[in-house]
Amino acid sequence: MIIFNNKSDLKVYLQNIKAYKRSVGFVPTMGALHNGHLSLIQKAKKNNDIVIVSIFVNPTQFDKKEDLLKYPKTLENDKIVLESADCDVLFYPSVKEIYNENVVSETFDFDGLEHQMEGKFRNGHFNGVGTIVKTLFEIIEPDRAYFGQKDFQQLQIIKKMVNKHRINVKIKGCAIFREEDGLAMSSRNTRLTPAQREAAPFIYKTLKKARIKFGKENADTVTQWVENEFKNHPLFTLEYFTIADEKSLETIQNKDSSKKYRAFIAVFAEDIRLIDNIRLNNL
Repeated sequence: MIIFNNKSDLKVYLQNIKAYKRSVGFVPTMGALHNGHLSLIQKAKKNNDIVIVSIFVNPTQFDKKEDLLKYPKTLENDKIVLESADCDVLFYPSVKEIYNENVVSETFDFDGLEHQMEGKFRNGHFNGVGTIVKTLFEIIEPDRAYFGQKDFQQLQIIKKMVNKHRINVKIKGCAIFREEDGLAMSSRNTRLTPAQREAAPFIYKTLKKARIKFGKENADTVTQWVENEFKNHPLFTLEYFTIADEKSLETIQNKDSSKKYRAFIAVFAEDIRLIDNIRLNNL
């Protein structure tokens, strides 16, 4: 595995790769790698000649400075994980390398996708996401880029950005990778206490029950039921639960059999924020 810290050296390397018509798959990460990341790398390796993984904890997508400071950083272990996954290239830039001295986001219009769910609770988050992903795409110019569906809203926003800015990359959304007990894999899971970790499968179990209920009841009734399930939970506080149209991400008013719906949830375990989602109908 080759490691690059600056974009100019990486660009020279990629020029040589592309001169031989070799395809490039890209997996952007913030490090603290787990099996969910590895599943993205494996998919990228199946469909591309070269796979690049970036590790960059992007400051502009954190609305709270304490969350940025607490984000787990495990670079040496991540390198071992990437070597074992047969990753070709690691891009590990500094904040200065990406932003120079101007650590601010661009402002994007995602046609309203950014105002739903996460956008209501994390001020400026998606401008930060758009800024770093667009920057990395401009540096690497991948043929395909791979994102997990745990961050489904982010996935839809990146697809929108690529379309609106006419960026020549295919975005591949990949299924949520879960622990055996159902908890969606996340770098933040490492911060859970043993008691929180033992209780955390409750989130996915609730989503699965909500899916069953959605087949028989309206969205408001299901939403109220989920809110009640968390109301007196000793370890988790519900930030939001919403049932939304997969395309527009707008909260559902009435069921339409021609549309795809998904339930989204954000939960706090003290100061640790966990998100998950599940498709509700199989069109």
